[in-house]
Amino acid sequence: MAPPWNWSGRRAAMAGAPSVLSTDHGDRGSELVMSPARPPAITIRAATPGRWRDVEALFGENGACGGCWCQFWKQTQAQYRAGKGAPNRRAFRRQVAAGVVPGLLAYAGDEPVGWVAVEPRAAYARLVAARNLVAVDGAPVWSVPCFFVKRAWRGRGLAGLLLEAAAERAREAGAPFLEGYPVDSKAALGDAFVYTGVHSTFVRLGFAEVVRKARTRPVMRLALGRRGARRRVTRAARLRAR
Repeated sequence: MAPPWNWSGRRAAMAGAPSVLSTDHGDRGSELVMSPARPPAITIRAATPGRWRDVEALFGENGACGGCWCQFWKQTQAQYRAGKGAPNRRAFRRQVAAGVVPGLLAYAGDEPVGWVAVEPRAAYARLVAARNLVAVDGAPVWSVPCFFVKRAWRGRGLAGLLLEAAAERAREAGAPFLEGYPVDSKAALGDAFVYTGVHSTFVRLGFAEVVRKARTRPVMRLALGRRGARRRVTRAARLRAR
């Protein structure tokens, strides 16, 4: 069992979800726990090999969106087009089985309801090559390039919780910054067009824009620092990795 991840959150309350966070000292593996003011409790867990079935249940037959299976940022355009669907699913399963921990899962009770991808920026081949999202400097940043939230849970603050947990994951791995690429647009966009997150969520959680080469796609960073360095919080929880 790896050392515990101490996670802290500023915006834990969600519409129709628990509003009180507490620390879980049980032996239930990698999880952040919201003690229920009313059920269901929300937990955030690392996508470990034993949770592959939960990934499948959340992503469904469509692989979250268009047969992606969270491979878009890991592949060139040619590779992605050739791999849509079953090949991407197999690639993603291999990554999870290898213990890479490509992201985090959010649960409502026992039901997987949300996903965030978070790894070192270098793990995302397409991101490295993207002209509009070029590396700002040589810092070994981690990136959060995509979210997927189950339809019934959208618009209830779950992406914010996932983003905060992703920051803690990156911080515990020694990353100096967590980088994101949210959409900043006043236009009404469908969910499929804001899978990298929305600008307001990142701003609320303390991310700052460092460069913008596309009108609606800023590069934003959160300085992680040591544990407790950014203590603008009212609640605390615990994230542990198995």
